[in-house]
Amino acid sequence: MNIEEIRACCLSKKATTEDFPFDEDTLVFKVLGKMFALVSLKWWERGEAAINLKCNPDYAEELRSEYNSIRPGYHMNKKHWNTVYLHEGELDFQFLKQLINHSYEMVVKGMPKKLRDSL
Repeated sequence: MNIEEIRACCLSKKATTEDFPFDEDTLVFKVLGKMFALVSLKWWERGEAAINLKCNPDYAEELRSEYNSIRPGYHMNKKHWNTVYLHEGELDFQFLKQLINHSYEMVVKGMPKKLRDSL
């Protein structure tokens, strides 16, 4: 999998935008202004591909215990975010898409009803 596949997957979601709100390195995908995925371009360039994704806390613990390449979110709230290290080759793209979908859904679920209904 490559960064363009991940970018296309994220941008295929309704009302998703991408930008660099923190610095020129961290690509952030948002739904209606709320983050659901973050990617460090420097890490990708170094061959250390990874993505931060929001996750249900119980599911996050389950994933971390099952997969070595899923760890508490780097520079994120460790209860609600995972960092998925893709360069380790443990996960396939279909599973990563499921994790991206879950992250998107978690963010949408946390929005006020009026915003959810606009999607």
